Amino acid sequence: MAKVLKPGDPAPPFDLPTAGGGAVSLASLKGKQAVVYFYPKDDTPGCTTEALNFTEKAKAFKAAKVTVVGISRDSVAKHHKFAAKHGLDLILASDEDGAVCERYGVWVEKTLYGRKFMGIERATFLLDSKGVISRVWRKVRVPGHVEDVLKDVNAKAQK
Repeated sequence: MAKVLKPGDPAPPFDLPTAGGGAVSLASLKGKQAVVYFYPKDDTPGCTTEALNFTEKAKAFKAAKVTVVGISRDSVAKHHKFAAKHGLDLILASDEDGAVCERYGVWVEKTLYGRKFMGIERATFLLDSKGVISRVWRKVRVPGHVEDVLKDVNAKAQK
């Protein structure tokens, strides 16, 4: 059973390749807030909507000095196609072996039409500038989610 991460926990480290030939790691995000969101699969309806919503709000996240990173088990090549097709303005990281999904506790048993299978639970983690989890959203419903995350980011900026 994966550990359930909660606010106050240190974010598990990661170092992943990204679309566009780069890489992103927890260490590279230190010093700034980050939104790390996990999603099941590139180019599926909910995941595309979520990525487009983050892209629509990209300027607002940048203004708040927050880096947005989307992570799935899709390959870097798939991420690249997905980002290019939809004009996405966020970092897409590839966790092909699922190790980071396991560390964040989002690789879970799911049920679809009565069939059980392992997959990524849609979840978002807000990390502070020291790499500590400050907020967790689990079993995310896409409509309104990005607005909720941005509200939380802006509320923290007011403090």
